[in-house]
Parts: sequence; C-alpha cells; structure tokens
Amino acid sequence: MDFSDSKLTRRSVLKGATALAGTAAAASPAFFIKNAWAAGQFRNDPGNAKSVTIGFNVPQTGAYADEGADELRAYKLAVQHINGEGDGGLLNTMKPLSLKGNGILGKKLEYVTGDTQTKSDAARASAKRMIEKDGVVMFSGGSSSGVAIAQQSLAQEMGVIFMCGLTHSNDTTGKDKRRYGFRHFFNAYMSGAALGPVLEKEMGKERRAYHLTADYTWGWTQEESIKNTTEKLGWQTVNAVKTPLGAGDFSQYITPVLNSGADVLILNHYGKDMINSLTQAVQFGLRDKQVNGKNFEIVVPLFSRLMAQGAGDNIKGILGSTNWNWSLQDEGSKAFVKSFGAAYGFPPSQAAHTCYVQTVLYANAVEMAGTFFPPEVIKSLEGFEFDGMGNGPTEYRAADHQCFKNVLVVRGKQNPSSQFDLLEVVQEVPRSQVEYDPKIFGGELGPYQA
Repeated sequence: MDFSDSKLTRRSVLKGATALAGTAAAASPAFFIKNAWAAGQFRNDPGNAKSVTIGFNVPQTGAYADEGADELRAYKLAVQHINGEGDGGLLNTMKPLSLKGNGILGKKLEYVTGDTQTKSDAARASAKRMIEKDGVVMFSGGSSSGVAIAQQSLAQEMGVIFMCGLTHSNDTTGKDKRRYGFRHFFNAYMSGAALGPVLEKEMGKERRAYHLTADYTWGWTQEESIKNTTEKLGWQTVNAVKTPLGAGDFSQYITPVLNSGADVLILNHYGKDMINSLTQAVQFGLRDKQVNGKNFEIVVPLFSRLMAQGAGDNIKGILGSTNWNWSLQDEGSKAFVKSFGAAYGFPPSQAAHTCYVQTVLYANAVEMAGTFFPPEVIKSLEGFEFDGMGNGPTEYRAADHQCFKNVLVVRGKQNPSSQFDLLEVVQEVPRSQVEYDPKIFGGELGPYQA
C-alpha cells in the first residue's frame, strides 16, 4: 500500500460491546487434564455464553498516549479479524494457525478498554476493574515497563492471562517475570546486542558516552544494557543521569553534556520524552559540535515511527533499534500493513503490530488448547513456534515467556519520501545474535492459578 500521499487523520476508536458478567472464581482442580474441567469453573469462565470479553488497557493519556492510540486501533482490528470480519490480516499468513474466523472456540470476541495513564497504580486499578466487573478472560496493553510489571503481577494474583503491550525492560521477563504474563516485544538486552556491531562500525571503539535515562525500570535496564555493550567495545561512560518520566523540559539535563568531554549522547528515553529531549539536544547544537576530534553523535536505543514523526528532522541519521517496521517486505508484514492501512489510512506503528499479534496469539492458543482454562492456554503458548507475523520465525520461550525473533537496527532517513517513511532498516539482526540464557536475569515464573 502506498502511503506517500496519505494524510494522518484522527479517528476515534469505538469502545467494545457491553462486557459479560464474570463468574466467581472457584477452587482449581488438583491436577490438569486437557478438556477435563468442563464441569468445573475458573475465574471469568465464559461457560455456555455466546461471547467472551477481553480487555485493552492502554495509555490514553500521558507521555506514551500516541502509542496507546495506535494500540487501540490494532486491538480493534484484531478483534474484527478473529470474528471473521474484514480481510483477515495476519490470519492469512500465520503458520501454524488454529483460528477459524468465527471468534474464539465459536464465541464472538468482544472487548472493553481502560486508561493506564502511564502510571502503574492506575494501570493495575483499571485492569482489576476489567477482571472483576467486566469478566475479561485476558487483558493486554500499555507502553511502559513499570505498567507492564504491575499488571503482570496482578494477572498472576488473579489467574487471568496478561499479554504485555510495549515493555522493553529486561525485568519484565527477567526478575519480575510471571507465569500469567507473555511478551512479544524485544528487550533492552536485545537492543544492546543488535546495536553493538553497528555502533562499532560507524563510530569506532574510542568514544566517550553520556547517558540521559528515564528514571524507572525500563530506563535503568536500557542504560545498563547499552553501557555493557559500549564499554565492551572500548567506550568510556562519562556520566549517566536519571530524568523523571514526562519531564517536558530537558534543558537542565542537556546543558552539562556540553562541557562533559563526551562525544556521544545516549537518550534512554521513549515517547514524548524522547521527542522533547532529542529536539532540545539538537537545538543546543550538539549535532554541530566536534569533541575529541570526532563529530558529536546521538543514539536513541529504542525507536518508534511515532517518535520519529514527533521529532521531525531531528531524527535524521540517528541510530537506534526497533521491534518491527512497516517497511518490511515479508508476507506477514505486508498483509498487516495493507489491512491496517485500509482501515485507518496510514501505516501501523510497532505498537500497533505488537498488540495486534499478541491478541491473535492468545486467541490462537485458546483454540489450540480447546478451552479458556488459563493453565492450558499458558501451556499452549509456552514454547510455541510460529512464522508469518513479521520478523521471521518466532518462539515464545517457555523458560521466561520472552519472545525471540529478528531485531531491527534502524536509522532516521535523510530524505524521507513521506511523513511515514522516516526510518530505514540498517540491519535485520538474526535472533541468534540477541538470544541469551534465561538465568542471567533471575526471577521465577511462579505457579498456575485458576
């Protein structure tokens, strides 16, 4: 689909239909045998109802609201496709596929929405309402690792599966992993592993780096992962400064960089924070400086097309990594771009792609299990290998529920052909380069609840 002449228009995302009343949780069986619990009940068991409800909890306000809006668009599209409406999107390319285009196990899929506000407490409260009031059998969404970890913990407590939205912290499937949480997004370790060889090739081994870091779990692990990577290259870390989420004005943090002796600024920021900090760094003239006999460089370890749009010309030439990009030419990516573009008039972001895929994967796992009973659905997802959904062959590792697939190193385009064609793929890094031992981050998945 050609988006070169498309205009970005605002479209409202409709709320889901009225949700089912949840069934009170009952004691779980002492052992699980496939299809052996029809007479029993579990939290929000849809039973013989003709429909089933899932929840989409996204940042509709706050620093990550742009991602939240695109997540909702994709969630709505996934529901339509699962129900057999529209062109089917990735259901046309996913292999293996158990969905039949008639809902989930023959039940029509409905949904409710909430606002995480990009705050952990608000996200948890919203998710709890979905579980207790709306009777959701699964919930998903968010664009913050702090939010994801809070919701994942709630999912474990209440025995309802959480398919994480955008969460890039190593902790999500590391020390804070949970049996009831699954992540399709890559993590900070993978960004570092993918970026390292490219940074060495383009910037050399003798660099002095200054980090500005969002002060929460994602920023901490992103800074750690990039520092580990660059210091192994021979780079020196001059300073690493924490900045509050949603700061808006980053001038007080950028000014010290000018006289620090650093020749690289690494912005461990995301969403509007990255847009603001990068824009202000460029306005301060950092990209025009020469330090230590080298051109001053800026690196944004985690990119998105929505951020690139917000940052405008400031993004040109800057390296980073991303989970997925709409320019990929595999059959799955092309099918999703076509479907999303037909619905909304512009291409999807990585946020949209991630959340769409996680909804389809949950629904498909239920079909594979032949039941909504969470422990069996979890077992269907653990170790599941599939293809045809973008990024090549993919696995949901059983040991930590982390998704492994190819990772993209990207650069802001110097001469974009449209308002959407802003990132060029420098390298599609094979999953073998970013895989790691699940033990390095610790944590325990915990037990099955029901």
